[in-house]
Amino acid sequence: VGMARPMRIVAACDDSGLTTVRVLIRHDMETGFRKRKDGTLVPAHFIKNVMVRHGEKTVLSAEWGGGVSKNPSLFCYFRGGVPGDSVEVSWVDNQGESNQKSTLITRGTSD
Repeated sequence: VGMARPMRIVAACDDSGLTTVRVLIRHDMETGFRKRKDGTLVPAHFIKNVMVRHGEKTVLSAEWGGGVSKNPSLFCYFRGGVPGDSVEVSWVDNQGESNQKSTLITRGTSD
């Protein structure tokens, strides 16, 4: 059982109907190749799958590996969202740890 890993999500819909989703995931993203001072390897521990859903629709599905940086951020865009709709982000890592969080789309840009 891993520690809780917070996730920050911002979703905003502009006047043209384009929704921008920004996600920051707290995760060490260990490759399995980094060595400790004593020469032993730090076990691989990285996010494998990330999914962004708007209602029943998957708007992004990604497969990641150990090459993604620590505490990764993700941006994606989709059309069809309106302020007040829910956007859900979920991920699963190679050790079976997972997280999911949702937020409501706001009006404006996500900057």
